[in-house]
Amino acid sequence: MDSEKPRILSAYDDYSAAASPLFRAGAVIAYPTETFYGLCVDPFNTKAIEALYELKGRPALSPIPLIIGDAGMLDRIVTDIPLTARKLIERFWPGPLTLVFKASPALPPMLTSATGTIGVRLSGSPYARRLSCALSSPITSTSANPTGMPPAKSPKEVLGYFDGRIGLLIDGGRLTALKGSTIIDVTRDSLEIIREGEIPSSEILSL
Repeated sequence: MDSEKPRILSAYDDYSAAASPLFRAGAVIAYPTETFYGLCVDPFNTKAIEALYELKGRPALSPIPLIIGDAGMLDRIVTDIPLTARKLIERFWPGPLTLVFKASPALPPMLTSATGTIGVRLSGSPYARRLSCALSSPITSTSANPTGMPPAKSPKEVLGYFDGRIGLLIDGGRLTALKGSTIIDVTRDSLEIIREGEIPSSEILSL
């Protein structure tokens, strides 16, 4: 991105007119989730993904997870939905639970760091879901911070990191979550907890 100031929208504005052209052009959009602010690009646009890695200084071996606006988008980005995943979806979505699935071959290998898997969640934030639905696409959900820095919890923190380097900021106020989403791998016979976040692992394993 160039050094122009990003456009700032209220979380209650209509996202479509402002966000769609930027998204299609490969720009980065910052938006609130139920945990921290996230960074959105088109997950099917390799150049946009490259720009996102560069913006964050993110290692190429670190996959980028996705948020979907509705459960119907899941079939576009994963190859199958195991029964264990369906139970977790029914119990915890929308919410701060990222499930790692086998990735659709339609997704660029850069997005998955060539792992063949992709983390996905149906966000508990209505603003994140609205953005995805306004764009008619899954969106990337990596946290809005340079790698190694604390995730941004407010528009001020997002701009402190990326002012002049993103195209749009959706202002959802200050967020209050203490942790990121819980991440569970559902590609194997037994569940693997990759990261314990807002949802305790005890709640996951009790199902």
